[in-house]
Amino acid sequence: MFKNVIGEFKKFALRGNVLDMAIGIIIGASFGKIVDSLVKDILMPPLGLLLGKVDFTNLYIKLMDGSVAGPYASLDAAQKAGAVTINYGLFLNALISFTIVAFAVFLLVKAINTLREKMDKAEAAAPAPKTEKTCPYCCTQISVKATRCPNCTSELKIKK
Repeated sequence: MFKNVIGEFKKFALRGNVLDMAIGIIIGASFGKIVDSLVKDILMPPLGLLLGKVDFTNLYIKLMDGSVAGPYASLDAAQKAGAVTINYGLFLNALISFTIVAFAVFLLVKAINTLREKMDKAEAAAPAPKTEKTCPYCCTQISVKATRCPNCTSELKIKK
């Protein structure tokens, strides 16, 4: 019974859709890390400089002091002291990361939809293969594969 369950699981896991989904999740997680690094390491430092040397990761509101009374030099120091904080700087970083990922996904979906439209137009523009031809003797429509006309019984030459 256990071998049967494993066999069924192998069939399920090796289907194309499941593998595609797994690859998509892995690439998506990696892409998320790249975007997170882009926001934290590339975008936020210059933006913080423009806004008066603000480090967004250290923007927080202290709700309650921890074991050591504030003020705290950084969010990390406040958290180590056990202070209760609202970390709106980290939220801003996450919001910017989400916006970048959403925009990238939008561009990807738009590109795929454009490609599908082009493929659909190409399929619609392609002429359908001929299924009938005209008998040169009696001018009736007959199958392209016919070697003899069913109406006038004339023998037809096959084009090679």
